[in-house]
Amino acid sequence: MSVFFRTVLLLTISNIFMTFAWYGHLKNLNNRKWYVAALVSWGIALFEYMFQVPANRIGYTQLSLSQLKIMQEVITLSVFVPYSLFYMHQPFKFDYLWAGLCLFGAVYFIFRS
Repeated sequence: MSVFFRTVLLLTISNIFMTFAWYGHLKNLNNRKWYVAALVSWGIALFEYMFQVPANRIGYTQLSLSQLKIMQEVITLSVFVPYSLFYMHQPFKFDYLWAGLCLFGAVYFIFRS
């Protein structure tokens, strides 16, 4: 598997953990004290970093720091939108589409030769 695809795979897994760490407590722990939610989120974030750190180290062997960051943002939106719609039951907004198009523009500019 290429460096690019390993990086994308690991960052996607990392982002799934990140999204649950950042937003899952709003649904699952909203009746608990904030510090309980913070500790649970911190525990989930540990798994995020166990995928994110190797992903960035692998990716940085062939990608620039800017390319890694833009890749991360695209993956974040790609994970967040389905999470928001299907897990958190938020309504669809065309703003997701517009934000995605802006990120694809960023991808174009950061990856062009």
